[in-house]
Amino acid sequence: MRWTHGVITALLIAVAATVVSLTQAQEPKALKYPETKKVDVVDNYHGVAVADPYRWLEDDVRKNPEVADWVEAQNRVTFAYLESIPQREAIKKRITDLFNFEKISAPFKVGGRYFFFRNDGLQNQNVLFFQNSLDSEPKLLMDPNTWSKDGTIALAGLAISDDAQLMAYGVAEAGSDWTTWKVFDIAAHKPLADELKWVKFSTAAWTKDGKGFYYSRFPEPKMGAAFQDLNVDMKLYYHKVGTPQSEDKLIYARPDNPKWTISAEVSDDGRWLIIAIGDGTTSRKVRIAYQDLSVPESKIIELIDNHDNKFNFLGNDGGVFYFQTDYQAPKYQVIAIDTQNPDKKNWKTIIPEANEPLESVSLVGNRFICSYLKDAKTAVKVYDVNGQFVRDVQLPGIGTASGFGGKREHTETFYTFSSFATPTRIYRYDIHTGESQLIREAKVKFSPDDYEVKQVFYTSKDGTKVPMFIAHKKGLKRDGNNPTLLYGYGGFNISLTPGFSVSRLQWMEMGGVFALANLRGGGEYGDAWHRAGTKQHKQNVFDDFIAAAEYLIQEKYTTPKKLAIQGGSNGGLLVGACLTQRPDLYGACLPAVGVMDMLRFQKFTAGRFWVDDYGSSDNKEEFQALYQYSPYHVVLRNGPKEYPATLVTTADTDDRVVPGHSFKFAAALQAQQRGSAPVLIRIETKAGHGAGKPTTKIIEEVADQWAFLVKTLNFEPTIPK
Repeated sequence: MRWTHGVITALLIAVAATVVSLTQAQEPKALKYPETKKVDVVDNYHGVAVADPYRWLEDDVRKNPEVADWVEAQNRVTFAYLESIPQREAIKKRITDLFNFEKISAPFKVGGRYFFFRNDGLQNQNVLFFQNSLDSEPKLLMDPNTWSKDGTIALAGLAISDDAQLMAYGVAEAGSDWTTWKVFDIAAHKPLADELKWVKFSTAAWTKDGKGFYYSRFPEPKMGAAFQDLNVDMKLYYHKVGTPQSEDKLIYARPDNPKWTISAEVSDDGRWLIIAIGDGTTSRKVRIAYQDLSVPESKIIELIDNHDNKFNFLGNDGGVFYFQTDYQAPKYQVIAIDTQNPDKKNWKTIIPEANEPLESVSLVGNRFICSYLKDAKTAVKVYDVNGQFVRDVQLPGIGTASGFGGKREHTETFYTFSSFATPTRIYRYDIHTGESQLIREAKVKFSPDDYEVKQVFYTSKDGTKVPMFIAHKKGLKRDGNNPTLLYGYGGFNISLTPGFSVSRLQWMEMGGVFALANLRGGGEYGDAWHRAGTKQHKQNVFDDFIAAAEYLIQEKYTTPKKLAIQGGSNGGLLVGACLTQRPDLYGACLPAVGVMDMLRFQKFTAGRFWVDDYGSSDNKEEFQALYQYSPYHVVLRNGPKEYPATLVTTADTDDRVVPGHSFKFAAALQAQQRGSAPVLIRIETKAGHGAGKPTTKIIEEVADQWAFLVKTLNFEPTIPK
């Protein structure tokens, strides 16, 4: 579902630095890892006995002092190693300096006002401003930096009423997915007393009159279980501003299917409440129900009564609803459903499926603005409400464009554009004339002309052609001696596109090559590409990544000793699987907040949502595939082995991928390591899966990762003084 009434995803911030010549770090003393006890735990999966000797590390660090002591001991070893690297402080200093530039988000318009986020450079959290016109002086609306001294309390979502008088907003602490929603009086510039707890994976949808909003929440967890127990029994409520949460009205629930998810939005005309009921997995296949808000106490009517397809509500003309859907269109189309004649035979195709995947659609200014992916690069087309092609949006180059939000009556919208060597630019787009006007541009201290980016296609193990972007300084010699960082994700229909990241720029400025592979499992080529990297086909993703590494070596960009791989979350799983399957292929590995125990992931917090992509150990056939590649179990089965240098990163408040995954994997890898390369785990405190992480922590983590690679890949960076 799209975010209603200008709800904005927080400005994504990357980190960076440039380079100078320093001497290589002296060899530290031989690493002595903390002793990690083993327990006698064996599970039976469909007749297969599976040992889990580090099960105790799954316990919440806040509740088990033994786990807390292990975390502290691991961090002592890790930071002693990192602090021994002479370049570390220079890298951190340069990252801090480079990161210190003004960052501004694209504006979004509500009630005649323009809202946007700004960061003056090194603020831990982005600050929300508004303007009465694009030329007027911005006014401060909300500064999350005042909420905590260390910046670990973050704004985690917002929704503004149609008249721009009130704002619902979410507050998250220490990177947790749990948010507390509150209300701010924009007109009076003060917070109200409203407080809604135990909200997760939900936004707020205001009614047209601005008196209240719809939101979804889970039941209050049992004492001490908030960061580990499964999230089930989601319910949709209506909250009237000025009343306690206990008086919120229950709108929709499915006690018969407690794993289903429920979200809602209100149509631009205020008449319809659209309810999307997910099947409890990340497939985003939804049932659709609706309620006529113009009729008091009207019934909720099912429009789509199955979970066979994905439906994203775009807008309506009276009782005719527009959806972006994969119904009979694996690469998506736009259809119209008349609620008075809802039978499938009456569904009307407005914009048919194209050769390229239709990534997103917005209905703004009486136009459908459609963003497509062409070999992982953005292409945007505009259609009228009857599906007639109007024009292409002329983008300033090859890269990633995003945004194009707004309401049906707006005549303008805004979008951002960036690429690997192009910092974020913000454009105002006139929907009637098709003119794009540059209104803001990030001023980063580097010259884009010093870099080059190209896209190549390499062949995976089964003959599939896979695209990959490669970026580096101009004049690079392909002599096999370049430190190279290969990044991937490969899952959940998520597409990786060319975007600007100061941390990656910093890597290239130090002399490194950056490569991004568009693996199967992502959404770069539609549903078939995605499904080819799921469940029993997940090995395709790892094969694609391994083939990317082999290509970089064969084409003499690098050698195994100079090659590092990186990925986070599902990408952390990717790195974990590839380093255990082909430890000979890499010099260093950076798995972040990864899913490492593929037999138990579905038992914690949001893990059940991933079953559609991964499968489940509860299913015999899927268990066999999961057990075959599960990084934690592969390490245990392989026994003593020589592994590449590895820096695992996670955080104590990660309630998306619980840190026990990384704890168990690191413990097993340390126990089985027979080579001299370090196996370390860096455990951030008061941080979560990544969202809302303060700038100071971002800078520290990136500096540590780059210093680790400088040391383990054995190269001498150049860092400007």
